[in-house]
Amino acid sequence: MTHPAGSDERDGLARLHARRGWRTIALWLLLGVVLEALHGLKVGWYLEPTFETRRLLWRLAHAHGTLGGLLHLGLSASAALLGPGRARGLASAGLTAGGVLLPCGFLLGGAFPWSGDPGLGIALVPVGAAAWLLAALAAARAVR
Repeated sequence: MTHPAGSDERDGLARLHARRGWRTIALWLLLGVVLEALHGLKVGWYLEPTFETRRLLWRLAHAHGTLGGLLHLGLSASAALLGPGRARGLASAGLTAGGVLLPCGFLLGGAFPWSGDPGLGIALVPVGAAAWLLAALAAARAVR
């Protein structure tokens, strides 16, 4: 049986992003469970009004991290539609980079807030968002 040119690469890309997607979802859902436990146990350093910034940023980390996993699954599902070339690799790399930088920026920004403002980790958020945007544009270009 013959395979179209690049089908092995597309299959590898699909498997890679399916694995990353499910692992990413599991990781960030676990963070959600931890956040729920902090609520349930009435942990002061999480629930006190002075830590509203921390709660907000950690919820954003959880949501964006889980979204990143779904984006990996989306790229995995559409890998067969992506033609060969740099755009496909750029979509994969941008999605992976953004999936680390954006939610981790929220997580770090909430871990070390300064008097109601996010910590320096928040600087990773726009870089991660730009990587996701680049990935989306590259994936759109790679669809054949």
